[in-house]
Amino acid sequence: MPAPRAQAPAPRPRAQSAAGRSTRKPPARKPATRKAPVRQPAGKPAPRTPAGRRPAPGSRRLAPRRTRTPGAAQRWWHRLAVVSGATLALIGVLAVTAQPPTEAGQVSSPAAVAGQAEATAATLADAAARHRAALSEAESLTAQAQQARGAGAAALAVVAADRAAVGAHADAAYRRSPDERWPLAQLSLHSPDSTPQVLHAQGLAEQLTEQQDASVARAARAAVQAAQHTDTAAAADAAAARARNRAAEVLVEVREIVADLDPTVSAQWAALSTSAAAADQQARNAAALTGWQDHLGRLAATGVTPPPAATLTDPGALPAGLAPLRDATGAPVPGVATTYAAGGTLTVLPAETVAAVSAAFAQLGKPYLVGQQGPDGYDCGGLTATAWAQGGIGLPADLPGQWTQGTPVPAGQLQVGDVVFRTDPRSGLDDVGLYLGGTSVLSASADRRQVAVHELADLSTAVRVTVPPATPAPLPVSGPVPATCSAPLPAPGSASGPATGAWGGWANGQIPAHQLCSISSGHRLRCDAAAAYQAMAAAYAQTFGAPLCITDSYRSLGAQVDVHHRKPGITAVPGTSNHGWALAVDLCGGINRFGTAQTAWMQLNAGHYGWLQPDWAQAGGPNPEPWHWEYGVLG
Repeated sequence: MPAPRAQAPAPRPRAQSAAGRSTRKPPARKPATRKAPVRQPAGKPAPRTPAGRRPAPGSRRLAPRRTRTPGAAQRWWHRLAVVSGATLALIGVLAVTAQPPTEAGQVSSPAAVAGQAEATAATLADAAARHRAALSEAESLTAQAQQARGAGAAALAVVAADRAAVGAHADAAYRRSPDERWPLAQLSLHSPDSTPQVLHAQGLAEQLTEQQDASVARAARAAVQAAQHTDTAAAADAAAARARNRAAEVLVEVREIVADLDPTVSAQWAALSTSAAAADQQARNAAALTGWQDHLGRLAATGVTPPPAATLTDPGALPAGLAPLRDATGAPVPGVATTYAAGGTLTVLPAETVAAVSAAFAQLGKPYLVGQQGPDGYDCGGLTATAWAQGGIGLPADLPGQWTQGTPVPAGQLQVGDVVFRTDPRSGLDDVGLYLGGTSVLSASADRRQVAVHELADLSTAVRVTVPPATPAPLPVSGPVPATCSAPLPAPGSASGPATGAWGGWANGQIPAHQLCSISSGHRLRCDAAAAYQAMAAAYAQTFGAPLCITDSYRSLGAQVDVHHRKPGITAVPGTSNHGWALAVDLCGGINRFGTAQTAWMQLNAGHYGWLQPDWAQAGGPNPEPWHWEYGVLG
């Protein structure tokens, strides 16, 4: 990983940790050189050792000289023995103190480092899940509040309409003549022919009165409903605020953990991924991981504990021992610092950044899954949101939201951990990942099909989320199509892209072995499908106490020809099978029959891992095959 350019500050200071203590290990103390005793003037007592200060190991308080008396030789030999013993004890103490001291929180053995890395990863993954759950609850409650406010507004509209109708009726009634108000008063024995008209007028008056009474009653009910909806909205808003507070408290908890995290533990944490990738991608991932671990190793060797981001926002007020990092023009770079190490400069990133990048590295190889934020798969925004949550900084999963949470990075000041976006004229912000240095970005992009390191030529659209913006920056670009995480966009005028399992430029059934990943003895799949299958298999085994049973996976063209010859009625034409794309499996162990608990589990849970059963294979489909499952939406 290339080291950022920095201005060489003056004398080498001592770096301090987040708590303000020096992060450099104190040198071993040297024994004080014994000086000749100083004779005190008559009448003055010998100087006393200051209160609370211990004498140096092996030292003795010097007393005034005395005239040697008989028996002094014997006492002299006794003192010599005492001094010799004290000297040996002092040598032992110095031998121990000469070893490098272990600072608080520092881990000494590789086994302890690995154990602490695993424990840290589990703790922070749980914290990220709690943060995500709290935010999801807050979003749901906010939606409820909005719905209640909408219903309340509709009720108030009813109240307003009915009150207006009642008012209009009252105004009209006020303007009527007595005969119009009381039509029955017009009945007369002398004018029997007018009786029908009078009764009709009375009916109309009674009807208007009933309508008025109904309007009054409806307005009263609507007013009560409006008040109830208002109370519901207020309660939902309050509950949403409490959920957001819980999410914020989780982030505080995370920042307290990562503030004291030793770089050696972070380096081990970054290497926890167990998901495989294709050979060329695996090499690219490994090279980037090695560069990150080397950087953390240099930090550990220098004795620097990454400080909190809040202490690095102002280049003019950095912790002692750190100097501003400057770009090629000499301008200070906010949010990061530099220190001296082994005769050169070393970039010091915030503790939150170190944790977020290490957390992202630990997800390498996990499959790309639309709308997921882990732990079994991610989309591009889900990976950055989850990684930064494990660093103690909350980001939404949508790309525009992530942009507004950070400060745009000027050209020439890009640093590891910055959130880099890919843009598209139709979808605007289309992809996002974490910058690793050079032109490397770590992301869960759809075109890579899994969490992977890749090259991005255009790095001009990026934000630094450890430096909160005073005001959100406007989006650099926008488009009518939602972000796709670099998935191919549909052709113009089409509702969706072609349904096909083709990938990598290889023909069906002719995919090289080094591009596939093993899932069990003899079975291989595309690497993202393999990672998703392994996660699903682990959950299945935890439920049923037995491994997921598989009979078929990737089929070469020759294997497709053979099986089609034997089972022509139920197999695809060779060269068209989804098995030939390494994206389909045939399962057994109960999943090969409809109506079993195993099949029910797959129908309920497989979709979470990206595995689906095509319509034609479901019960009632044209070719029912309960055992056949495919990764993603294929043709």
